[in-house]
Amino acid sequence: MVQQLNSRTITYPDSDGQPMADNTKQFQWIVVIKENLEILFVDNPNVFVAGDLLWYPVEGDNKTRQAPDAMVAIGRPKRDRGSYRQWEENDIAPQVVFEILSPGNRLKEMNKKLKFYERYGVEEYYIYDPDRVDLAGWLRGEEGLDAIEEMDGWISPRLEIRFEEGEEGLTLYYPDGRKFLTSVELNQRAEVAEERAEVAEERAEVAESRLTVLEEKLRELGIDPATL
Repeated sequence: MVQQLNSRTITYPDSDGQPMADNTKQFQWIVVIKENLEILFVDNPNVFVAGDLLWYPVEGDNKTRQAPDAMVAIGRPKRDRGSYRQWEENDIAPQVVFEILSPGNRLKEMNKKLKFYERYGVEEYYIYDPDRVDLAGWLRGEEGLDAIEEMDGWISPRLEIRFEEGEEGLTLYYPDGRKFLTSVELNQRAEVAEERAEVAEERAEVAESRLTVLEEKLRELGIDPATL
């Protein structure tokens, strides 16, 4: 996007030139979180969910920006965006952001992101390292983002999703107790549900056929099925 401001032309690039993920494990986690959050809010037209989208919090400043691996902006409509320019979004900052670590992430870089999210209004910030199976979170308090002491069993105030840490790693749960699933798992469940629906339909057809035969036999005996 190009914007004219104070006789200067300011461009807000839609890409920072950085890859979305450094490896397949990181990419899988980003997709799982982003897609399941979209499913969670599918019926709410005023919740915007994005992955790896550049967020510009300050009008006229195209250098101050971050691209969270996943973010949720509650109170903003679902629509396509090249970037999230906060001054065009009723000045609403994404309330919840997620970062998935890769071996290439550095402590200095993560500290910079934490300061950015703290300064520009994020209410909940979660970091997961799938290699070390390490989860950390921060919640906004009176003076900024405060570290959450215990993440195992933590329920997000904004999203109402639950975080569970186990031997096999992190598991996220919907408010109704369903697990966050990969696209393959979601497809498999859809196929199972479809098969079950087909079986139920076949059973209903068989039952209806048997009922028709029974009614015909009753009529042959001079009995009106409607009177039974």
